[in-house]
Amino acid sequence: MAAYASGHAAKRAQRYFYLGMGAAIAASVVLGFARTVFLRPWFAGFARLHAPVEPWFYVHGAVFLVWIALFVAQTSLMTAGNVRLHRRLGTAGFVIVPLMVLLGTIGSLVAARRPGGFIDVPVPSLQFLAKPLIDMAWFGVLAALALARRNDLQTHKRLMLLANIVLLEAAIVRWPFDLVTSGPDVAFWLKTLFIIPLVIWDFVSRGRVHPATLWGGLFVIAAAPLYNLISGTGAWLAFAQWAVGLLG
Repeated sequence: MAAYASGHAAKRAQRYFYLGMGAAIAASVVLGFARTVFLRPWFAGFARLHAPVEPWFYVHGAVFLVWIALFVAQTSLMTAGNVRLHRRLGTAGFVIVPLMVLLGTIGSLVAARRPGGFIDVPVPSLQFLAKPLIDMAWFGVLAALALARRNDLQTHKRLMLLANIVLLEAAIVRWPFDLVTSGPDVAFWLKTLFIIPLVIWDFVSRGRVHPATLWGGLFVIAAAPLYNLISGTGAWLAFAQWAVGLLG
């Protein structure tokens, strides 16, 4: 009986951990896009200056918000113990993940083609384009691996959480704090702080870091040096020019 109670408590703690992480990710997104999306009527002047005008981004934003809502719903269902509905809803990921990668990639090209480049980004648009495209690739890889390993629950949960962490930089850089724009990589490194609770949870629950946390976390972190390595090269700029040209 004691062993059962201990195991039940561990499962409950695990479910609340992922629910808490889902809530933290959702709160970060709401905070970042509050002035341009969620509370736009109260920040109309700000939104006119800092929100994209292309209709494409309404579709792009809606799909990404559906994904975040689905992630929170999935963690909530697991917390409630409704595994059957969690698995049924999870099949939506096979449609939403590739759709997000497609919409995010095209949205990045649309922004790079814009005469003023990416909004509020002082870096040349073709150079900066590497950042969102790497994020889309990284998200796609982690989310696809999470879906492929859905029968390995511990790996699946960690990879899905890391996939959502990849998306956070776009929200964090829009937080209403000067800190997030005080340096070129501040928002990225703030994003990686979301990996720390997962590492701590691994040590608390397992006594060691889970392989998915280790390799997935390093994969997330590797995006920054990769961007710095390639974004200013002639090869990248030629590729970026070609990719933007695909839009016509």
